[in-house]
Amino acid sequence: MEISNTLCPVILCGGSGSRLWPLSRRSFPKQYLAINDESQDSFLQTTLNRIKNIENIDSPIVICNEEHRFVTAEQIREIGIKPKSILLEPCSRNTAPAIILATLKSITFGNDPILLILPADHQIKNEKEFINSINISREAALKGKIVTFGIEPTNPETGYGYIKSFKSFEEDNLKTYKIEQFIEKPNKLLAEEFCKDKRFSWNSGIFVAKASTILEEVEKYSPEILNLCRKSINNKTFDLDFERVEKKYFEKCPNISIDKAIMEKTNSGVVCPLRAEWSDIGGWKSYWENSPKDINGNILIGNSLEISSKNSLIAGYSRLTVALGVEDLVIVETNDALLVTKKDHSEKIKELVTRLKGEKRIESEENRKVYRPWGNYFSVEEDFNWKIKRIEVNPESSLSLQLHKKRAEHWIVVRGIANVEINEKKFLLKENQSCFIPEGYKHRLSNLNKEPLIIIEVQSGSYLSEDDIIRFEDNYGRKDL
Repeated sequence: MEISNTLCPVILCGGSGSRLWPLSRRSFPKQYLAINDESQDSFLQTTLNRIKNIENIDSPIVICNEEHRFVTAEQIREIGIKPKSILLEPCSRNTAPAIILATLKSITFGNDPILLILPADHQIKNEKEFINSINISREAALKGKIVTFGIEPTNPETGYGYIKSFKSFEEDNLKTYKIEQFIEKPNKLLAEEFCKDKRFSWNSGIFVAKASTILEEVEKYSPEILNLCRKSINNKTFDLDFERVEKKYFEKCPNISIDKAIMEKTNSGVVCPLRAEWSDIGGWKSYWENSPKDINGNILIGNSLEISSKNSLIAGYSRLTVALGVEDLVIVETNDALLVTKKDHSEKIKELVTRLKGEKRIESEENRKVYRPWGNYFSVEEDFNWKIKRIEVNPESSLSLQLHKKRAEHWIVVRGIANVEINEKKFLLKENQSCFIPEGYKHRLSNLNKEPLIIIEVQSGSYLSEDDIIRFEDNYGRKDL
């Protein structure tokens, strides 16, 4: 296998989305959100755009959960990037199985590329320094090293893991350092000690290494995961633009990070300083720290207003949200939840989401806005036997030909022109026109035009969940929900 100097980006696009709740959730995690209120690009899109200017770089391999495949593909399409592959994880696992899958995929193109492994949800403000560190790491990778990147601590952060190198980072000399130890998230006292010692850095979770080096080290230290991942990808199936790995093997993989699987054991690990104004936006506090503020330290997002308030984040996504005379608070309002917390308590949001899951609150995981390959729908209101949705169909897109056994639907067009099929009848609906679909009738909604189609759907019946769908034809290869 020929060694290549080309960088092959691997974008890790998994994640549960709990740390920025209620904005991010399992159904729409952080990586798909806009990076701040001034940018239209999501974290994922920003990550992909950031690497465009690196010399000798290939198209990316993206790995995500199958639940997020359509929003992933749509966001990549929006910025004009064509990935080498979008790999779908059939169930959530940690970074080791994801990275190994992507590594195995990378060598199927006929050479031994240098992989640039990037989480999709980081913020890096200094692109020039980021590229400098990548170039230094490329040289080390060609020598058989696995390079990770260390962030020199600016405060005794307890939310990050740490890397200890054998030697202190040199201020004006960008090079790699041999790793002595990885440390899990420390307590406050330890973190304060680490901040005083130039051998310690925050663990960024970014890696550069030859594909062959990663596979050799996995074979040495975690052969079980390699074997399961190899079987998973060898038995993959193609689904439109996606590659589905085999679930029965992949779900047996341990839920383990690449640090645990390889980096804590290998002798090939080195760390390179990353002086690029990095943050992983691990919660609302770090979101506040890394976003532009007004003269009083406030961040206002969406439909929000502050009066006599300081050092707070106020976000209103569905209605006017006003903070009056508050300080050091995070206030986030969405269409179905409201969070009010002190900034210093925002690290506990993951515990909050766990509690909501335990109480079977749908708000813990689901958003009212749901993305589909043809567009999206938004649940406006519902009761036990009726539901109202706003449905947006992308230009030249179509829902599946389907029927429902337990509900009827009423469609009202509010923007655009709808092509409607009900049983054997086909007709057009223009703005302010409507139609009725009885229970058990085959039907399909299409938008054959160049502009989005928006309809209001009113459902009524004894059962309104999304699994009451029988599909007969589908442009996206989906099975019945």
